[in-house]
Amino acid sequence: MFIDAFQVDLTAVARVRAGYPFRGSIEEVAGGEVLAVQMKDVDLDAGVRWPGVVRTSLAGRKEPDWLKAGDVLFVSKGARFYAVCVDDPPAQAVCSPHFFHLQVDKQMDLLPAFLAWQINQQPFQRQLQQAAEGSSQLSIRRPVLESLTLSVPPLADQQRIVALAELARQERRVLSALIHNRERQLQALAENLAQATQISH
Repeated sequence: MFIDAFQVDLTAVARVRAGYPFRGSIEEVAGGEVLAVQMKDVDLDAGVRWPGVVRTSLAGRKEPDWLKAGDVLFVSKGARFYAVCVDDPPAQAVCSPHFFHLQVDKQMDLLPAFLAWQINQQPFQRQLQQAAEGSSQLSIRRPVLESLTLSVPPLADQQRIVALAELARQERRVLSALIHNRERQLQALAENLAQATQISH
């Protein structure tokens, strides 16, 4: 299926910011007013898992770049580079320095969910792998990310692609639940067999 699209550098359609510059590990503060999103809190399918995000306090006086619904978090360090779209945070929230914080230009016809989807696809992933630097841990520098090429189709096509991607996520969740239930059935059968063997002896 052919889809018409124009190519553009990422920096032309989105603002790329660094994560909040925490010094060292993020300290959990009971009753802290800020949520600090870390690598453990994000999942390619689930996005940001807010219930597990730690609360902390920020020491700096500078106003942070707060996370908002529709922002995109890009994992810039580690074995795998990927992006997730942020839903509405339950409180003021920032992200750790392991992320780049992307905000789509409101004047551009670009859906944040489409941006996250495209970053996670093979054509963009190939660009990332070619641009990655480091020996012990690979990473993507901000200027490099900003210079990478996106293909942006019309808004209607973006909406169709995002809907199809969401359908695929739902199917994966259903299949995963079915597999998990089948494994539990098999485990129960194995336990019953083991008990039956013990009784017969």
